[in-house]
Parts: sequence; C-alpha cells; structure tokens
Amino acid sequence: MQVTQVAAEGLVRQFKVVVPAAEIEERVTTRLEDLKGRVRMPGFRPGKVPLGLLKKQYGKGVLGEVVEQALEEGAKKAIGEHGLKPALRPKIEITAFDEGKDLEFAMRVELLPDVPEVDMKAIAIVRPVATVDETVLRQALERLARSRQKFQAPAEPRPARSGDRVTIDYEGTIDGRPFEGGSGKDLAVVLGAGGLIPGFEDQLAGVVPGERRTIEVTFPESWGEASLRGKTARFEVEVKAVEEPLPVVVDDALAKELGFDDLPALEKALAERIEADFKAASRQKAKRKLLDHLAATYRFPVPEGMVDIEFRTIWQQVEREMQERGLTFESEGKSKEELEAEYRAIAERRVRLGLILSDIGTRHEIKVEGPELQQAVIAQAQRFPGQERQVLEYYRTNAAALEALRAPIFEDKVVDFILQLAQVTDRKVSPEELMREDEEEEPAAAGSAPASAG
Repeated sequence: MQVTQVAAEGLVRQFKVVVPAAEIEERVTTRLEDLKGRVRMPGFRPGKVPLGLLKKQYGKGVLGEVVEQALEEGAKKAIGEHGLKPALRPKIEITAFDEGKDLEFAMRVELLPDVPEVDMKAIAIVRPVATVDETVLRQALERLARSRQKFQAPAEPRPARSGDRVTIDYEGTIDGRPFEGGSGKDLAVVLGAGGLIPGFEDQLAGVVPGERRTIEVTFPESWGEASLRGKTARFEVEVKAVEEPLPVVVDDALAKELGFDDLPALEKALAERIEADFKAASRQKAKRKLLDHLAATYRFPVPEGMVDIEFRTIWQQVEREMQERGLTFESEGKSKEELEAEYRAIAERRVRLGLILSDIGTRHEIKVEGPELQQAVIAQAQRFPGQERQVLEYYRTNAAALEALRAPIFEDKVVDFILQLAQVTDRKVSPEELMREDEEEEPAAAGSAPASAG
C-alpha cells in the first residue's frame, strides 16, 4: 500500500493511496481460505469446497469487504505516518478500481487547528450581581398572591369591567363554518389580562350574567396555528358569570395554601429561590462576557467541515421557528443569503469557542465524571413522569445522546475553571437589569468541541 500526500493547504491535507492488485487478490484469497473451513456446500465435505467455486459464490461480497478494509487501513496509515489530528472522518473517494487492477483512492483530511494557549489570569470580567432585599421579596410575594387571585360575585350585579373574571361558553366560526378549537364551555377570562385573541376581551367589557353577545376578531399573523393566521372569526358568546377580584393578601393563609407552615417559612423559601435565580443569571452573564472575550481575542482558522455541521443544525432550527411563527425572509427584512451569512458566522464562533474550551479542558485535565453524567441522565428522566425507565434505557444504549448531555456539563466546568482564575469584579445592579435578557443571546459552544474534549 502506497500513501502519497498530494496537497496541503491550511487545515486540509489530501492524499493518494494505491493498493496493488496483487495485494487485493492476496487478501481476497486469504478471506476465501478462511471461509473454506466454515462454508458447507452440497456434494463437498467440510473444508473441501474448491476455491474457484467459493470465489464464484462469494467473491463479490468478499471483494467488497476487502476494499472497505483497505480504505480504512489506507486512511489510518496516512493519518499515522503524518501525525495528523483529524477534525472529522476523512472523505474518501475511489478514483480507479477494477477486478484484477490496482485500487486507487483519494483522501481528504481536515485537521484540528493549533489552538493558542489562553492566559486565563489576564482575563478581566465584570460580573453583575443583585441582592434579595425587602422590596424584591415583597414584590415577589405580591406576584405570587396575584397568581392565586380569588374572585367572587359582586354584592350587587353589575356590568363587567377590567380586572373582573368573566365565565363564558362560546362557539366560533370562520366563514360560517366551525373550526377546531373554536368552541368551549366554562372558559374563565380575566378582562385586561391579555390571555385571548387580541380584541376579544375588549368586547366582553360591560357584559352581565345571562347576556349573549357576538364577538368578531381577526387572528394575528403571529398566531400559533398557521391555518388561522389573518382569518376573521365570529364567536357567539353566552356569559355565565361575572366576578370581581378579592383584595390580594399576603398572610399565613397564603403560605398554608402553598404548603408552608406560616408566612415567615414562605418568605424564607421564596428568598432562597430568588437568590438562586439571581446567582444563575449572574453566572450566565459572566459566562457570556467570558465567551465574548475569548471569541474576540483568540482568532485562528477553524475546520470548515465542523462549521458546516454546526451551521446546518442552526439553520434547521431557524427554518423551523420561522415556519412555526409564520415569518418570511421579507418580514425579517433580510434575504436568505444575508441571514445564512449571519448564522454561519455564529456557527464559526461556536466551533472556535468549542475548540478553545476543549483545549483548556484537555490541558488542565478537566473531565466529566461518571456520577455527574449519571445525575444529568436522571434529571432528564425526571422530566418524563411515568417514562423514566424508557428514558434511562435510551441513554444507556445511545452514545450520541449521552454525549449531548456530556458536552454542556464539560463546557460549564471549563467556564467555571476559567472564572476562578480570571480577574472577576462584581458590579451591583438592579434585579431588573440582572434578569433582563441580553440581545441576540445565543448558546456559545456546546456540541462544537471534539469528542475527545472531556
């Protein structure tokens, strides 16, 4: 077997591999001799089947196996002799082959780049933090109480107004025909809450129990069900009850209703949960700033094949979301080519960050331990009550799915390791600023790191 490098450009290496016809023939004969002792054919004793007959019967299949094996060995030889670190599986194309002739094939290998070592101690990050003070806790308690708002009929019947809860039966039609999901009974609507089709609640203002009213609304273009977008619907509504809200009270009764002994116990649990949310948001923003720094500071070529894979994953999600939301390239104000270029840049960023984090993890022997991965699997199983056993079996038998759980754990461990060494300064901000989502927030690198990373 002869391996010759024919091109080297950037991260790409190309080879020509030739396997002599005699070597192919020898491998085929060896394989057939191996079969000879195991194959049974009528009229012949075990091990006495003529080689020519075996070749006639099994020759094509054996030749296919031999060629496949030669391709694998040629790829390994090229990679091993040249000390290459492939980013993906090599691309192999047979360029010449016929029975009794040399096997020739071309191989294209895309390499992992040399990733510059990151000076983690030189990284400076400002981390936003917020505290759980009395105001924050009081507002949270009031929101919690409002979420369990109680209503009762007014002492004297009156027309419905904003804030009231109106219970209705309704039958909807479009162009005179009923449509799926357009009818229902005992629907409770809080006027002003914005929970229904735009304009529906407004037309319930002033109704009284027992009243029948016709309501017409147009489904917005962003409506979840695509078949209803832009359609005008007519609803025949019967009002069954009008109730007014009772005062929102934060007291022991609310706490007991939520399963706590008293109000102080509820306050303690709620404060702990808010504090955990604040810490998670603070860490996420510090992580984003760290990744932005790494992406801007460490620039190097990345394998196009890895970018292609990442881009296809992103683009499939973009197309699916656009379809679900009824969006078009025109409505987004950009051409398909412009959006593809933007998301390809995101894909390249993710791949580059994945390689950087992988390199840091490898250099510092950061690994995802078995118990960590097991805990992630259990957490996934808990998301599907009643199907835990099937979920656990799925991850036990699906290496790719298990790797998909490993990647974000590894990424978070590396990020935490960097933040421990970096110069991190806390800056106090309001809870609103801390919890505000950053524009164009997008996952950074999980899934892009090579499989060997952690």
